Amino acid sequence: MTFIVFSITCLALVASALGCGVPAIKPQTIGSRIVNGQNAISGSWPWQVSLQVITHPLYSSTTVNNDIALLKLSSPVTYTPRISPVCLAPSTINILPGTRCFTTGWGQTATTTSPLILQQTGIPITSPAVCRQIWGQSRITDAMICAGESGSSSCMGDSGGPLVCERSGVWTLVGAVSWGTSTCDTRYPVVYARISQLRSWIDRTIASN
Repeated sequence: MTFIVFSITCLALVASALGCGVPAIKPQTIGSRIVNGQNAISGSWPWQVSLQVITHPLYSSTTVNNDIALLKLSSPVTYTPRISPVCLAPSTINILPGTRCFTTGWGQTATTTSPLILQQTGIPITSPAVCRQIWGQSRITDAMICAGESGSSSCMGDSGGPLVCERSGVWTLVGAVSWGTSTCDTRYPVVYARISQLRSWIDRTIASN
């Protein structure tokens, strides 16, 4: 069986496997700006693609903490140049603030506009301290990671989508779109479910299913 990781607040990604994180069709990441984003090269984010839904047992709809779930597909996925897995961030990963990562999605590109083509944008990781200053000390937990404030942003309809970072040519899933401003204001960072903090639950759940 194949598992998909996504934020509770939508379908996003095929879970990790050997040979993960190296798409056959290389994404265009230079000059990339899903508000103020651009069309993604078709097939260049191949892990963005029924079924049992397994939600995190400690998910809170009030605080949006532990905002993650797994989808267990009814049959294995056949990998192709346009369908391949992304690596999951290990619990020991350290993504430094300012690191440029990428998010993709089909969400709104303006307050009332949705794209016909998958959108992508490069955004910097925001430090927990800065994110807590913006959103409040108590709202940002260890199970969250922030990115943005750079003129582009995830928006409504992108929920559950990936935040991936590249290291040595390998793409790793570090977050899943969780929440942000109701107006998709690109001056504010978006909050993502932090995969490294939730990795142990992901591994245990996959192993037991």
